[in-house]
Amino acid sequence: MDHLLKGRPVSLAVLDFGLFRVHSNGRVIGICGYLIRTERDELVLVDGGFPRKYTEDHARASVEDRLYEFGEVLSCGPDNTVAGQLARCGCTLDDITLLIQTHTHIDHVGALDDARHAPMLIAAAERALPKPLYWSGVQPLNWPDRNYVCIDDDVEIGPSFRIMLVPGHAPGQLAMMLQLPQTRAVLLTSDAISRPAEIEEKFAGSMDEAAAIASADRLMEAAAAEDAFIIYGHDPAQWDRLCKAPDLYS
Repeated sequence: MDHLLKGRPVSLAVLDFGLFRVHSNGRVIGICGYLIRTERDELVLVDGGFPRKYTEDHARASVEDRLYEFGEVLSCGPDNTVAGQLARCGCTLDDITLLIQTHTHIDHVGALDDARHAPMLIAAAERALPKPLYWSGVQPLNWPDRNYVCIDDDVEIGPSFRIMLVPGHAPGQLAMMLQLPQTRAVLLTSDAISRPAEIEEKFAGSMDEAAAIASADRLMEAAAAEDAFIIYGHDPAQWDRLCKAPDLYS
């Protein structure tokens, strides 16, 4: 496929979309997205946190979606919206060049209907679903009418910016490997590996455990080959140590 981006990545901002506690194990996880800027001032938004209604009244939204059965939204206010996090980086949704939807679970779809002027890159397997996954059979969202760029294999979307198709957690789970000027290689696993312990746990409870294991093996091999800094999808031990917007990795 033709490159969607012309410039090389020069900075990465970790976006903070709130905190969530999982009932079964008490684990408190950060809900994250990313903003990547290239040398040509192209801006890539990766995921969007919870749907907007959670930032307005997360208790009521949790009841509507039955999310309280799984866990508790601890924080998800106006600052944890896509617009609020982008403002920390000095930009707006109008400035976005490309959106990447790593998968369509409830804590990632907050920008699904935003920035329609920009194409959305998504795995073909994910886009082929009748509706976004959301969570546990609750599927209130329809696919918005927008320009989707669907991929069914790894692709280079720009210089030093690779998208990896790593199913298992979701049918079309995506991860990203990018090269930054100072930090060098960075691997964003998203929920393909939410935390390192998942590897030892053999991804128990995943949609497809065998596929998740194979995808994680491939990601870790790629990270070792590139000597990459890994940012996991929801690692409580890592979350507080990460630089978050407006601070940058560059």
